[in-house]
Amino acid sequence: MQSDPKQDPLNGSDPQLSSSTDASKPKQTGLRAVVWIAILLFFAAGFLIVLRQHQGAATTAPGRRGAAGGAVVVTSTTAQKGKIGVYVDGIGTVIPVYTSNITSQVNGIVTAVHYTEGQMVHKGDSLIDIDPRPYQATLDQAKGILERDQGLLAQAQMDLARYQAAWARNAIQKQTMDDQEKLVDQYKGTVHNDEGTVEYDRIQVEYCHIVSPITGRVGLRLVDLGNVVQANGTTTMAVIMQIQPITVVFTIAEDDLGKIQAQLRKRAGLEVDAFDRSVQKQLAKGTLLTLDNQIDTTTGTVKARAQFANQDSSLFPNQFVNTRLLVNTLTGVTLIPTNAVQHNGQAAFVYVLKDNVAHLQPITVGVTDGDTAQVTNINPGDVLATSSFDKLQDNSQITISNKPIPASTSGSSAP
Repeated sequence: MQSDPKQDPLNGSDPQLSSSTDASKPKQTGLRAVVWIAILLFFAAGFLIVLRQHQGAATTAPGRRGAAGGAVVVTSTTAQKGKIGVYVDGIGTVIPVYTSNITSQVNGIVTAVHYTEGQMVHKGDSLIDIDPRPYQATLDQAKGILERDQGLLAQAQMDLARYQAAWARNAIQKQTMDDQEKLVDQYKGTVHNDEGTVEYDRIQVEYCHIVSPITGRVGLRLVDLGNVVQANGTTTMAVIMQIQPITVVFTIAEDDLGKIQAQLRKRAGLEVDAFDRSVQKQLAKGTLLTLDNQIDTTTGTVKARAQFANQDSSLFPNQFVNTRLLVNTLTGVTLIPTNAVQHNGQAAFVYVLKDNVAHLQPITVGVTDGDTAQVTNINPGDVLATSSFDKLQDNSQITISNKPIPASTSGSSAP
């Protein structure tokens, strides 16, 4: 049996189809090589572009440590030798030296109000008048009784003088003279009683004319013309507060009590500064008067009173203030700005700048007053860094700038 020449006797495949497949294999292999070459060229071009961008940024933008050869740009300050105050802070309330709440001592109708609201009055100035006529009438009556009894006393004394002369001549009995002496004593007692009544009625009349008992500022008007007031009533007719001078009562911690008492025993006039609520504006300067005689166990504080001249009326009664008590003044100490001090946990340190190198120097911070701190372990004249602390390390190369360094979110410093 003859085989078909078009049929492969071994695998039953068409010889023409097999030959065409073998011819296409070289073409597919060449195409794949071209694709791989294109991909490699694409990645190589991308790598060169990224490399050039990185090199350009490195040459145009400053590095993390600054542009001056890798040095950190910082601002500086110089440690000074001077004096600084040791202060104790507290909070207090402005309290007038004297406060007078005036009420009526007599019954009557208000006939005159002599003060104006907010007026500064002096001791003895007229404030309010109450109708005095009923009390004046009573006073006149008491004066009449006194004059009558004074006349009776004078008559009895005159008769006593006659009796004494007659008894000296044995013209009368001694009993008659003794009776007259006792009658004179009775009239003397009556006259003294009348004088007391007259004085009492005179005081009642004076109560009808109310005057200021102190020098100070009067508040708002509390009574009007025609108001009826009662003796020893609860109605306040006027309030006067002495505001020049004025005091501030403030609290201090019991831990500070020892050093304050030590200064008071030396008769030292300790200065007290009064500040507003925000502790930004100084209102007045005064002197500590005294401390209270006990500690408040609920707060662990003790009250103190300071006096202020208050000539400009900057302190107002019941005003809230912050106080600073100057306990002591340290002289000849080393002072630096607080922004030069850095902290690592409980330890404090500064960067001392010398020969364009920053040296980390541990310090001990003592008294702090505002933006100034008293420190030890550095010397007056040392130059210290005040910026770029996030870039500084011990022995870092630095460049000192005379201009403030702006804050940078990228962490690099600008000259």
